[in-house]
Amino acid sequence: MSLWLVLRVQLNDSIFAIAAISMGSGCHRPKMPSAVSCCCRASVDTPPDPGGKIAALYVIARRRLALTHASSTIAGLRSVALEVPELASLERFFTEVWHLGIAARTENAIYFHATGNDHHVLSVHRAAAGVARIRNVTLRARDQVALAKVAQSALSAGGRVLSAASPVDEPGGGVSMTIVDPHGRILRVIHGDERRAADAPQRDRPIRLAHAVLNSHDCEASRMFLEQALDFSLSDRTRIMAFMRCNSDHHSIAFGDTDNDALNHVAFLMPDVDSVMRGGGRMRDAGFPIEWGPGRHGPGNNAFNYFIGPLDIVIEYTADVQQIDDSYQAGGPANWKWPPGRVDQWGISAPPSERLKAAQRGVSFVGV
Repeated sequence: MSLWLVLRVQLNDSIFAIAAISMGSGCHRPKMPSAVSCCCRASVDTPPDPGGKIAALYVIARRRLALTHASSTIAGLRSVALEVPELASLERFFTEVWHLGIAARTENAIYFHATGNDHHVLSVHRAAAGVARIRNVTLRARDQVALAKVAQSALSAGGRVLSAASPVDEPGGGVSMTIVDPHGRILRVIHGDERRAADAPQRDRPIRLAHAVLNSHDCEASRMFLEQALDFSLSDRTRIMAFMRCNSDHHSIAFGDTDNDALNHVAFLMPDVDSVMRGGGRMRDAGFPIEWGPGRHGPGNNAFNYFIGPLDIVIEYTADVQQIDDSYQAGGPANWKWPPGRVDQWGISAPPSERLKAAQRGVSFVGV
């Protein structure tokens, strides 16, 4: 007896075909294009499409879908916003030491740009709390229609809509909406925001954000929400991490499997490995030693150096992030094991410092 997966293929808001593929009794769902909705139905003795004509149409439809490994609603990670008790020391650190520029400032906030075309990649906002907290992680929508789609899918996935789509009243502009996942993570989705003229890549200066890693007390639930609400896909799953993608970068968001839901770290993409290393020396000279690195990760294949910045904000310089396409097969914990004594591909660095591990638990999302 077999189960059949019924596929409703939709292109440009029109039903293109309906197909059925034998699943066997286990009903393990294969990876499908994001524009395809599917459901399992009762077992049958013969396929609904015995001539194979509809299945053939499905194959044609799938070929017409671009970037099926990418999110249909989210184009990428734009920025992270933090609440901090004061601004002056953060301005000095992120400009003079971390090598970002100032995109804009208001009475109670500073917006920092990298060399790429994002208006800003980081913002810090003065708040009454005496510690750093995450205000939101901002993702860029593929189009304005995606804002409504995300609102609906977030509710279906068990999240909340914190604010409906509306003009953004801060530097960078655009239209945004904000959702909260079941664990309290605040994710803002924006479209139509300003872009700056990108600078030529500069040695030793960040280009853009590479990824944000968020801790999770229930990693599988967090992964499923990102898949269902924002159409992310799993790139790799290790024993302690789930790496999620929305475009050709191996991951833009990752979840750390632990007992809390704090910020693990924010990674800034550098032009090359030499810049990652030069950044490590510059940070050490400024009194911020490398807490983990230099090294090269397995999942994502990216080079790294990790640091603890002001207010115990954990930040990373990275480069050489793996670019993937539809041929990439997600690995599991059995695929990502290191020999004894190693924690990365190179085997040069000691494991993460105890200071780093403690800091990766300390910065939480603001309460909503």
